[in-house]
This record gives sequence, structure tokens and C-alpha cells, in this order.
Amino acid sequence: MTEAVLRYLAPERGGLFLDGTVGGGGHAEAILRAGERVELLAVDRDPEAQDEARARLQGFGKRVRFARGDYADVSDLFDLGEGALAGVLLDLGVSSHQIDDLERGFSFRQGAPLDMRMFREGPEPTAAKLLSGLSADELTEIFRNFGEERRARRLATAIVGSREDVSLETSDDLMKVMERVWGRAVAASDAARIFQALRIAVNRELDSLRRALPSLRDLLAPTGRMVVIAYHSLEDRLVKRSFRDWSRKCVCPPGIPVCRCRGRALGRELTRSPQRPSAAEVEGNPRARSARLRAWERGE
Repeated sequence: MTEAVLRYLAPERGGLFLDGTVGGGGHAEAILRAGERVELLAVDRDPEAQDEARARLQGFGKRVRFARGDYADVSDLFDLGEGALAGVLLDLGVSSHQIDDLERGFSFRQGAPLDMRMFREGPEPTAAKLLSGLSADELTEIFRNFGEERRARRLATAIVGSREDVSLETSDDLMKVMERVWGRAVAASDAARIFQALRIAVNRELDSLRRALPSLRDLLAPTGRMVVIAYHSLEDRLVKRSFRDWSRKCVCPPGIPVCRCRGRALGRELTRSPQRPSAAEVEGNPRARSARLRAWERGE
């Protein structure tokens, strides 16, 4: 959705922009090419993604600065103050190179290790560790909340029961348990939701997004813009509610006779409903089919 990103982010105005999930650097390159007055902060938790982005963006020299870490901590990573940024882009989820690398364990292809960590040297447990150590209640919450799976309890109970016979170390191990619960071959869409739920839990992705949104909002300069591309309904819901709350003059609870909140809108939504990829883009890149883009502009 590069065209939509550029339309809403408007980098041709110049200034300092953040790509908080730089991945392979595709969006970052497009932003930098929009004008010579554009500078960019490139952040990613995955050092392999950063290496790929560095190679792609090396021709832009000092106009690009890199940091490895969580986009929620960008103010500390670059020592930024309020109003420092002209624009923010968050392209959530995993990048293609992460999915395509079997050893990273982000896919349910045969033989993939149940890893799923964005930063493999970090403190986060692997998906295999979660499956071997969490209780049935905890696993149920992951599959129900992050995967919106109606068989969450049955799957969690089956996983805990299977520990006595086999350790869950690869995608094949987990798929076999799912097949017993499903009673048939597991559809790709069901497998994708369960594996995505585990990935979100491993990397605490919703926690990062929840922390990041108000922090990044305050780093925007007047008329600065934030663009978020989400691939999961929970992520998109969190972005939607944040953008709508920030765009309201009053956020006091119903029934309070006198407004006691900020009493003014912080900015305006640029997308009343999420923008979706075109049919042509989905045909060329099927992984884009679930993308939902929202944009917001800070007030003057």
C-alpha cells in the first residue's frame, strides 16, 4: 500500500519521519525519495531486517538514522522531544523475509521451528516455550484473544495433554494437535490465525502498540501525520479507537454535567474507514489481503 502511505503521510512537505517497523526498507525508500528535505529514523526489533534495510537505503547517506528496538521506545532511542516528527509510519506484523525464512518459525510450513521471536537474542520466550510452559487457561486466552478462535479451550487442553507424550518444537507438532482437535485437516486460514496468535503473544505486539500510540502522537509536530497498517482485527480496533478518541473534543464519561477532560480535539482522522489494498495489489502480493490502513493528523 505504498501509494496510500505516501498520500496520507505527505513526505513531500519535508521534515523528520519515523518508520517504526522498517523491515526490508521498501516504505522507507519511498518516503526518502519523496524529497531531498526528508530525513528518516528507521527502527526495527529484528537485526536481520535492519541489515536488509541498511543495504537498501545506503545511498541516502546521513538522511537515514537506524536504531534497533521497539517503536514504542523511539523517544529514548533517538532522544526526541515533543513535536519532533513530521510523520510516523507503523506497518505492523511480520515482513516477507521473516515469513520466508523457515528457521525464524513464523510460518506453519512443514519443519518450521516454533520460534517466532522478532529478536532471537532477546529475553522473550519462543513459541515452543510458551506451549510447553503455560497453563491451559493461559493458552486459552492467547488463542481466544489474539486468534479469535472458538475452539480455544479445546485446543489449549489438547496441547497441555500432549506434553506427556511429545514436546511441541516444530510446526508439524502443533499442526498434529490441531488436527486432532479439528477432527480433519486444518484449513490454512485456521492455522494462520493460531500461529499469528502465538506470534503476537511471543513478541507482546499489542502491548507495544498500546504503549506506542500516545507516545508517538505527542512526538508529532502540528499537522504531523501518523499512518498505521494493521493486519489483525485487534490491532486495527486499537488504532481506530485511539484515532477517534484523539479527534473528539470531549472524552468525558457519559453523565458528567461539566466537561473535565482536555475539552478540545487533538487532531483529525484522515480515514473514517480503513483503506484496503486494491485487487491488483492483492493479486500481486496475496499477503497484503488483510491489510487495513488508517491515518490521523495532529492539530495545529
